[in-house]
Amino acid sequence: MTRFLLSLSFLNLLAAAAPAESPGHFHEWAEKPPLGWNSWDIFGTSVTEAQIREQADAMAEHLLPSGYDILTVDIQWYEPNAKGHYYTPGAELAMDDHSRLIPAENRFPSAAGGKGFKPLADFVHSKGLRFGIHIMRGIPRQAVEANTPVLGTDLRARDIANTDSICPWNPDMFGVDATKAGGQAYYDSIFALYASWGVDFVKVDDISRPYDEVQRAEIEAIRKAITKTGRKIVLSLSPGATPVTAGPHVMAHANMWRITDDFWDRWGLLYAMFERTDAWTPFRGPGHFPDADMLPIGIVEFDRPTHFTRDEQYTLMSLWSIARSPLIFGGDMTRLDDFTKEMLTNPEMLELNQNSTNNRQVYRKKNLIVWTADAVGSEDKYVALFNAQSKGEELDFANADYASPVIAGLGRSQEVEVSLKDGKRLVLYVKDAGDGFEFDHAVWVDPVLRGPSGERKLTELTWSQADSGWGQPRVNRTCEDQPLMVDGQEVGGIGTHSNSMIVYDLPEGFDRFTAKGVVTNKGSVVFGVLVDRGGEQVQDETEVAVQLKDIGIEGKVMVRDLWKREIIGEFEGEFSQTIPLHGAGLYRLRPTP
Repeated sequence: MTRFLLSLSFLNLLAAAAPAESPGHFHEWAEKPPLGWNSWDIFGTSVTEAQIREQADAMAEHLLPSGYDILTVDIQWYEPNAKGHYYTPGAELAMDDHSRLIPAENRFPSAAGGKGFKPLADFVHSKGLRFGIHIMRGIPRQAVEANTPVLGTDLRARDIANTDSICPWNPDMFGVDATKAGGQAYYDSIFALYASWGVDFVKVDDISRPYDEVQRAEIEAIRKAITKTGRKIVLSLSPGATPVTAGPHVMAHANMWRITDDFWDRWGLLYAMFERTDAWTPFRGPGHFPDADMLPIGIVEFDRPTHFTRDEQYTLMSLWSIARSPLIFGGDMTRLDDFTKEMLTNPEMLELNQNSTNNRQVYRKKNLIVWTADAVGSEDKYVALFNAQSKGEELDFANADYASPVIAGLGRSQEVEVSLKDGKRLVLYVKDAGDGFEFDHAVWVDPVLRGPSGERKLTELTWSQADSGWGQPRVNRTCEDQPLMVDGQEVGGIGTHSNSMIVYDLPEGFDRFTAKGVVTNKGSVVFGVLVDRGGEQVQDETEVAVQLKDIGIEGKVMVRDLWKREIIGEFEGEFSQTIPLHGAGLYRLRPTP
């Protein structure tokens, strides 16, 4: 077991950044991180009214007593034939005569007769919950094509549409020129509609990345439109990553904003969140919270359990709580297992998330990480200890046995052949080549071990570790579990997505590795192979320790484990615990005489 003694070295270049704009009264509408549920992770685009009513019943029973009270209908509630987690270009959308999207009646029958979401919102409110919806930035392309009117003006959709401003991943909308009076009038009209329905929370998508001047103007128009309604509508912005340089502007206009692209149950995405939550520390405060995205735990994507291990779930909930991210559950509340419910409703974890200050990263070294926060109304401190190490991270890819040039563009490929002499482990990696395009799908085609023992397909072996920047590595399938296609032909191999690392223990009798690396989307990557010939490896668990003086404590402390909900002992000078790989501990430290 390796032991690291952690000392204070918190350094955040943004800590001195002073907000350039004063916060608005809307911060009072969400003084603490919002707690709730969102339909995306479990139902994608296809959620129905019946499912929402079932979820509301379950939420009122299981989560509302712990403070989770925002229930949100996510994307494409206006698309009659929505298909899971995918979008259909050119689909006919439900829309009123004033260019405003309305609920698809075949999916939300109570919306018939022009009632919109009001009957469903009334039902949700009757359960003691708040009602939220997701919208896309802009005006429907369908409205622009038909040139339908903009309510309260003599203008039409084409007069205010910014047809050069297009979402790269959703086909429904054009941007709105919010610098024109007509653009503001359009946003006023849709938020007046939402207020009439009884909406309490709006998540606006395609608006916080890249956070350019067009999007800034639309954010400001939305802020004004909400104010004009007179309704306390909490505003959330998506997707991420919102640029940290936009911090002063976004905190002055929104209650929460995404600091990541869609977050799913993959270790690589969770690992990346340590850096993101730390970077956003200067802009975390009452009424304005950097949003690390939904919690993909329990049952997600219709019918599958989360891919996160229990240790990884403790890491997820510990980081989200001590970084004061909104806690928005994404799983099926009608099938809430005991472990997931206990994590979500742990009162001591929620007290940290809802009522703590000075939340910050204290230390990070070799992916051993410590966060701390002050308890409100006492001298107590919170501490989170993280072991974010992974098997294979001790490998130095600067000494890779092979690294390709940048391979860019759909179908581009590179033949790979590497000696395995004296090798103990084979490591395949795919790195993002940095072109700013995030759809870096890749495949290792026909990966084969060769040598005195003959030939053996790598796909016949079981890897010891496999990570992917999106989806997950799969044998003979893409990272999104689709057929593995290259040049129109189905192939054998390993589908993945940058950044990716796949590790195999090498059997004896093979001295060469061959494969072809192929890019299967528009991105650009570097394919690499490293042969590990022995050396120190990351252990299954590591002791993580923090000097008490580095978190402002002199003398002794009594420590309570928040996940175990028990006192674990008295410590002086330092506090340490043994933490498993990808695991975390969450504690409350109380000074003692």
